[in-house]
Amino acid sequence: MDKLQAIKVFIEVAKQQSFSSAADVLGMSAPTATRAIAELEGRLQVKLLNRTTRLVRLTESGTRFFNDMQRIIEDLEEAEASAAGVYSTPSGTLTVTAPILFGQKHVMPIINEYLSVYSQVSVKAMFYDKVTSLLEEELDVAIRIGHLKDSNLYATQVGTVRRIVCGSPRYFKRRGVPKYPEALLEHDLIFPATFESTTTWQFQNGAKKELLKLSPRLICNQNVVALQAAIEGRGITRLMSYQVGEELEKGALQAVLTGYEEESLPVNVVSVEGRRANAKVRSFIDLAAQRLRENPFINTQE
Repeated sequence: MDKLQAIKVFIEVAKQQSFSSAADVLGMSAPTATRAIAELEGRLQVKLLNRTTRLVRLTESGTRFFNDMQRIIEDLEEAEASAAGVYSTPSGTLTVTAPILFGQKHVMPIINEYLSVYSQVSVKAMFYDKVTSLLEEELDVAIRIGHLKDSNLYATQVGTVRRIVCGSPRYFKRRGVPKYPEALLEHDLIFPATFESTTTWQFQNGAKKELLKLSPRLICNQNVVALQAAIEGRGITRLMSYQVGEELEKGALQAVLTGYEEESLPVNVVSVEGRRANAKVRSFIDLAAQRLRENPFINTQE
């Protein structure tokens, strides 16, 4: 087996953490994959993998080699695809997902611009207030709010957002403005159930984190409903800065307890294929990253 093929076998074994699973992916036998790794280790004079009857794990040298080789293989495959014309013209159907309000307010303008520029692409916009699997749902690009848990995704960070406690000026005129988190217990609270997983809110008081168990008067299963109820003076809610940015700017809502906010959360544009993605995915990610970084409601400063 030539050196390049052996490296590809090594990369797949490291990803799958199994010789047999890697062999299945590559369409070869497990003994062939095992011999390829043995030859590669012999050529390099270094052990790349630790093996047991049930587990395959990278050694320290193997981890460095994996990172370097994966980058090189991706560059090579990108060059081959480019030469073959795969990246020349975006075409086909592009599926994009995002949280509902984020999608409505900040992604749809990008999709509309994208459709105007690339006439051979159609877009399917799938907005959910839940994290969906790109592979299982056959999604091309996702905008994710928060720290990523799936290490198999390729991510481009485009900014940060934060949780904001807010209400209408009319409500605060009637009920007063809370000066510290515990004061929320004396107020009418609007709970966005799809955004908050628990009625216990966390606040940051200097280096100390404070937990506050709340009793909402209104529970909504849609963030847009909680937003509208707050605008109408029904009570105080907590939503993301991108969800309430326009309303704060217009004066329809007023932020409170800003000195007790938790740390900002990253906003990422993610895909499965990264730099190896086809033209429609790469071109959309490039446009989305540019427009979201320009968006005044997505703060890129920590």
